Amino acid sequence: MRHDPTPAARRQFLLAGAGLATAALPGVGLAAMGPNDKFDLLLRNANVLDPSQGLAGMRDIGMRFGLIEAIEASIAPERAQRVMDAGGKLVTPGLIDLHCHPYPFGSAIGIPADELVAHQCSTTVVSAGDAGANNFAGFRRFIAPASRTRQYAFVHIAVAGLAGFPVPELYNIDYAQPEAAARVVAENADMVLGVKVRMSENVVAQHGLEPLKRAIRACEMSGVPAKVMCHIGGVANKALMSQILDLFRPGDVLTHCFSGAPNNAGEGTNIVQDGKLLPAALAAKRRGVIFDIGHGGGSFDYTIAEAAIAQGCPPDTISSDVHVFSGNTPGMPYLPWIMSKLVGMGFSLSEVVAMTTHAPARVIARLPKHGTLQIGAPADLSILERVDGPIEFVDTRNNKRSGQMHLRPAGTIVAGVAFGRPYQVPFSVR
Repeated sequence: MRHDPTPAARRQFLLAGAGLATAALPGVGLAAMGPNDKFDLLLRNANVLDPSQGLAGMRDIGMRFGLIEAIEASIAPERAQRVMDAGGKLVTPGLIDLHCHPYPFGSAIGIPADELVAHQCSTTVVSAGDAGANNFAGFRRFIAPASRTRQYAFVHIAVAGLAGFPVPELYNIDYAQPEAAARVVAENADMVLGVKVRMSENVVAQHGLEPLKRAIRACEMSGVPAKVMCHIGGVANKALMSQILDLFRPGDVLTHCFSGAPNNAGEGTNIVQDGKLLPAALAAKRRGVIFDIGHGGGSFDYTIAEAAIAQGCPPDTISSDVHVFSGNTPGMPYLPWIMSKLVGMGFSLSEVVAMTTHAPARVIARLPKHGTLQIGAPADLSILERVDGPIEFVDTRNNKRSGQMHLRPAGTIVAGVAFGRPYQVPFSVR
C-alpha cells in the first residue's frame, strides 16, 4: 500500500530539493581553473558598478559555467573562448524586475520576458500575480522553462489571476481562495515568493480588508516562508489605507508605493494624503515592509513620491509593472528609464542600481549571490549607456520633471550567455 506523505513532509521535501538545486549552481564542487582552461565569455572594458560590494571602476569580467569566475583590472583575451567589449559602458549586476507581467497567453496582459530584455536589460523578472491557483501550472511548465530570463512569481489570491483582465478579479470575493493559493505556494516554493493581491477600489469594490487578509492567510497556511505583494491604487476610503499598512508583516511588499491614482470618487487615498505621509506608512517602513515602485502605466506620481521621500519613506526597490498596456504609455515604465527618473530626483547612480539588483535579490532570496558580481555569483550582467544632457520625464499623472542624464540599454548577459553576439556554441539557455 502506497504511503502518501503529509503536506508538511511534502513541503519539506520540496524545499530541500530546491535548496540542493540552487546550492549546486553557485560554484559548489566546480573545479578551479587550470592554466590551460578558458573562460566561456570574457567581458572587457567594463565600467563596473556593483553596490553590493562597493565595487566601481574599469574591470574585465571572466565567466565560466554560468558563473562569475574572475573580475580583474585586465584579463588577456586569449584566456577566453569568446570576447565581448563593453566599450567603457556601465556594467551592473543583472537588473531584477520585482514586479513584472511575463505570462503571455495565460494572463490577459503578459509579455514574454525575453522580449523585454532589449528594452530594460532585465536578467530576472517576477510575475506579479499573472497566475492564480488555477493557471499557475501553465506558467511553471510552459513559460518559465522556455525563457532565458530567470523567472519567479507571486501567485494571485484570485484563482484565475489576471486572466479575466479588464474584468476586476475580486469584485466577487469568492474568487479569493486562501487554501488553493497556499497549496501553490507550498508546492512551488523554489520559484513562488508568496501571494499577490490588488487592493484598489476598482478591483475589490467594497470588500475592505478581506482580500488582503486572505492573502496573508494563504502565506501563513502554506507552511513555507512567503510574502504578500500588495498593489495599491485608489483604495475605497482614506482610513482604509492606514488599515492596509497596519496589516503588513516585515518583508511584505507594498507595490505602487507612490501611486497617485484616485479611488472611484476621485479622492486621493494612498500613502500621502493632503500632502502628508500617513504615520502608518512610516511605521510600516520602520518595521521592514518593502516599498516597491511598480511604476506601470498609472502608478507613479511625482508629487506623492517627493512628499513620501522627504518625510522619511524612500523606495526600497524599483520595478516596472510593465505589461502590454503600460508598456505603451508616455511614462515608459522600463527599468533603465525609471532608474533615470530617480537619479533626476536626487538619488545616486549607485543607489538606483542597488534598488534594481541586490535589494530585489534579497526579496527573492533563492539564489546565492544573486544581484551581485561577486566571484561565484550567477553571471548575469546588464550593460547600460549613460547619456548625459537635458531630458524631460513624465509620470503617470502627467507631471513633468527635468533631468540631466538617462540610461540606455546596451546589452544583457544571463548565466554567462549574451543576448546577441558573441554566440555560444553549442547555444544554451542556461
